[in-house]
Amino acid sequence: MPLRRRLMSAVLAFAALGTTLATSVAAAPAPYDESADAKADLARALATAASAKKPVLVIFGANWCGDCRALDAALKAPASAALLAKQFVVLKVDVGNFDRNLDLTAQYGHPTKAGIPAAVVVSPGRQVLYATRAGELSNARRMSETGVLEFFRGVVASAKAKK
Repeated sequence: MPLRRRLMSAVLAFAALGTTLATSVAAAPAPYDESADAKADLARALATAASAKKPVLVIFGANWCGDCRALDAALKAPASAALLAKQFVVLKVDVGNFDRNLDLTAQYGHPTKAGIPAAVVVSPGRQVLYATRAGELSNARRMSETGVLEFFRGVVASAKAKK
């Protein structure tokens, strides 16, 4: 097979793989409830966290955001899901087109300023134990499941150091 034809076949195969991956992420259920009352959800999460003696992990994002969807998928992987379930009460907050729940992002120091998804760890007593500030998760599409797991292991360590 001539080189040009092999290159074209490789390009088409790569494009098909990219389309398959994009379709699987896009086909996943929307991770952020756009109609949720984020303040009420946060109050419930903090109450649950107090009784469970765990901090709340608040993940700010939006359904239109590919990185937010990729992070959500990576967090559902068995190792990450187990870590989050053991260490946190998890709450996802929709920021829409940066026009929703901005009072909550302001309350936690504007972690979304450098991009979404963004994460904040809050103690049951409402102390911020960790917050993304430099868009650490805004490239979640390029992070592997292992990379996401390692990131959140670091978040756990950082949050525990502030308790």
